[in-house]
Amino acid sequence: MRLRLPEERPTEPPTGFKIAHPVLSQDGTRAGFTGVSLGGALPYGVVADASCVYGRRHRSPARLCDCGFHCVHERAAAEALLCTAEHRAAVLLDITVLGTYIRFELGFRYARQRVRTATVGPCACGARAVALADAGWGRPGWRALAAACAGCVRGRTSVSLAEFARLAGDGLRVVAGGESVETVDPGLPEGLGVPELVAEAALLQARLDWFQSRLAQLEEGGAQK
Repeated sequence: MRLRLPEERPTEPPTGFKIAHPVLSQDGTRAGFTGVSLGGALPYGVVADASCVYGRRHRSPARLCDCGFHCVHERAAAEALLCTAEHRAAVLLDITVLGTYIRFELGFRYARQRVRTATVGPCACGARAVALADAGWGRPGWRALAAACAGCVRGRTSVSLAEFARLAGDGLRVVAGGESVETVDPGLPEGLGVPELVAEAALLQARLDWFQSRLAQLEEGGAQK
């Protein structure tokens, strides 16, 4: 005789944590995430339904399969995964478990989810991230993104954290370093994002180079008189 665990009927949907890589569609109009293990080839949105990654025609999560979304109960357990080299560029997701789920000791395997908050770590240089920039890899039709500070964005395809949240939709919040991206430095002109600031810096540098070359010409002409 096989014992079965009692069926749960929670008054509110369970919550959990997981890590994933943020992605941007090729045309720059959509944003989402892709997993770090099973199903990593299938980007998903803020609200998404799981499907069997093996192509089987059963609903996820099936008891005799390991398909479905996965998350852990504790935030610290998900943050620990970010310490590994292959997951350093991933972001931490705070999710709501929807639909059918199977509970395990450390987390859930489930059919449907909503990503409530994505927490972006620091830039590779250690500075606080202000944008998500092209990470140099991706999936067909999707560019993987990684945290970037204003100085490291340079000419790469990038979106600000607020813009990523807008493109992802469905009420997603994106935070960096534990602070909401709605916090704006009062010294910056309103409406300017990372790409605009980088362009302004490049223009100022070009003007400075022109003035320096012009000054050198004037000094050379004065010396010849």
